[in-house]
Amino acid sequence: MKPVKALIVEDNTFMATVLCDLLKEHATYIALVDVANTGRQALKLIASTKPDVVFLDIELPDMTGFELLQQLDKINFQTIFTTSHSHYAIRAFRFNALDYLIKPIKENELDEAIQRLLKRAGNNIEVKHALANLGSRSAEDQKLLLSTQSGMLRLPLKQITHIEGERNYSYIHLSNGSRELSSKNLAYFEDILIDKNFFRCHRSYLVNRYPIKALQAGHFVLKNGIEIPISRRKESEAKAWFIILE
Repeated sequence: MKPVKALIVEDNTFMATVLCDLLKEHATYIALVDVANTGRQALKLIASTKPDVVFLDIELPDMTGFELLQQLDKINFQTIFTTSHSHYAIRAFRFNALDYLIKPIKENELDEAIQRLLKRAGNNIEVKHALANLGSRSAEDQKLLLSTQSGMLRLPLKQITHIEGERNYSYIHLSNGSRELSSKNLAYFEDILIDKNFFRCHRSYLVNRYPIKALQAGHFVLKNGIEIPISRRKESEAKAWFIILE
């Protein structure tokens, strides 16, 4: 196997050392080219070393990991983000189907991330998609990236009317009347869409504000005529949410 050149971007010296040791012990085919502790240093090393993969800390002293990537004309490497239990960052990673590791990094999670890295074989469409989402002025212009058995789906949020949960699965309903099946449960979608004008109005339903036509007793009415039930305990919260976003 051809060595995979890796660059670590991490401002915490101890964390960088731990990751270096883990890579040497568990991924001998990965060749560490250097370690950067700031975004500016990372940009220079990316240009000079041309890594195949960058382990990128999401919060650096001079910029975020996303800001670093936005400064590149081309992204010719895979990215595995690292974060210290930042719920906001993890939500963004999941929404954009990005690969990430939570610090302190565990051996099995690193192994799994590397296996996914090798399967992608240079495809960094997720990172490019995430940067496009960050550049969108409104949530409805963003796209949800979702991995399925048939491949990667890119669903514009404004085309999602609602998501229906069924045990450990979810049906994503689209404005054209079709639906997509996901192996993720409704709680997963609630977490990554809660800040994008979606509301959990019922234990089985998550609704998008964009296609709602009216709020009536016990349900939302969508522009296509479909009624989405509101549970009794959610009625007051649903009304407040609807009024605020009108």
